[in-house]
Formats: sequence, C-alpha cells, structure tokens
Amino acid sequence: MLWVLFLLVAWGAAVVSCTRLCLAAVAAAQPMEPDPGADGKGLGLYEAAFLSGGPRRVGDLALVLMYRERRLLLAHTGWVTVVDPDGRDELERAVIGTIGPEGQAPVRPVRAALATAAPVRALGDRLVAAGLAVPASARTNVAVAVRHVRAACALVLVTAAAALLLVPPAAGRGPVAAWFVLPLLLTASCLLIARVEAHPYSRWASPAGQRLLGRIDVPPRRTLAQRSGGDADGGDDDGDLLTALAVHGTAALPDPALRAALKTHWGH
Repeated sequence: MLWVLFLLVAWGAAVVSCTRLCLAAVAAAQPMEPDPGADGKGLGLYEAAFLSGGPRRVGDLALVLMYRERRLLLAHTGWVTVVDPDGRDELERAVIGTIGPEGQAPVRPVRAALATAAPVRALGDRLVAAGLAVPASARTNVAVAVRHVRAACALVLVTAAAALLLVPPAAGRGPVAAWFVLPLLLTASCLLIARVEAHPYSRWASPAGQRLLGRIDVPPRRTLAQRSGGDADGGDDDGDLLTALAVHGTAALPDPALRAALKTHWGH
C-alpha cells in the first residue's frame, strides 16, 4: 500500500495548484471601472500600443514615429541615430536620452531601456487606474499559478509511474492507475480552462481595454504597403501605419528595411 503515499502527494499537488490558479484568475477577472469618457476614438496611439503589446510596443512606436518624421535614422543593420536632438514630449526625450550623448546606439539596448522608462511606466499606471490595463501583480499571479499547475501535472505523472512500479503485476495495476487519472484530469482541465478563460487576463489589456482595442480600425498590411511603398509622406498614411504598429506590432510594418532595423529580440 505504499503507492497510496504517492497518490496523496499527487492529489495534494493537484488540489493546491488548481486552487491557486482559480483564485488568481478570479482576482485578475475582477471588473475594473473604466474611464467613462474613454471610447475607441479617444484611445491614443501610445495607449493602444501599451494595451496591445505592453511597454515594449510603446518603445517601438516611439522609435518608428520619430523615424517617420525624420528625427531618427533606423538602419537595417540595427543601429539608431539621432537627427533632431529636441524631443517633443517626455517619451521622445527618453528615447534621445536612452540613445546617449553620442547620438548613436544599437537598437536592441535602446528598446530594452525604453520598456522601463519613466514615461512608459507612468502611461501604464494611468491605464491601470482607468481600468483599461491589467495590474502587473494580476498578470504575474496568473502566470505563476499556471506554471505551478503544469508542474503539478508533471508530478502526477511521475508519482503515478513510481506507484505502478511498487504494485506487483499479479495484483493488478489497473485500479491504481485509475486513481491517478483523477488528479491528472483535474490539472489538465485547469490548464485547458486557464487557456480559454484566464489567458486574456494575463495580457496587458483588461476586458474594458480589449473592447476599446476592438473598435480600432486597422487597415490590412497589403493596403499599407500599396499606400506607402515603404516611405510614405502623407499624414493619413503615416497614421494608418502607426496604428497598425500599435495594435499588431512590428510584423505590421510593410517596409522590410524598417522591420530589419527593429528585428525582434522578444516576441510580438
């Protein structure tokens, strides 16, 4: 009957981890009151970028915006050069300050530094306060809880294998395996439900923020490519391109040279 000890370990890990995941998902899904004056048209580009891709997306948007206005140069080799050292707002001044006094730097460390810049953190705080962004603690709790359930699922399999080794074949291993199927189903079901229900709350936008993002009209990439040819001067075309970048990330950029300059070192 030593296999019962392994069964208790499996059940304990499954119950504790699944309970923690449920509590984290419920906390993350708590409704947050959005700003009553906010609507799809009032959502700014930087706000849309944060809600879609987080701080890193905001930094990419700032770099591309300044590049399109010819105040920065972005080389396909992965270097950024300052053309106009006068930033028009706090975020642009943070971009220039991150590049450094020499006026030139590799894009990768600049993007990483922008993700933690004070203006980007302040933007995130405002969106959280408005109920449009998920607090960092909620995202972290859900992600950690999911990892614990995955570990518990693996532990159930390991303890089941160990328990089956303790049972002589003549005694019948079928009933023992059946007892371990239950905690395995519990952990697997929680992971599946978390993927469907809790996964959106681990992203940057809250349900209210996701609704606002859904109202943004983003032109297809083919349309952007036809309009810009990789080097647009029109304000409307620039607006559409920046909107696509804010919502969909660097993959939405029609210019291959610009995509190469911002070649992702993290997922988008």
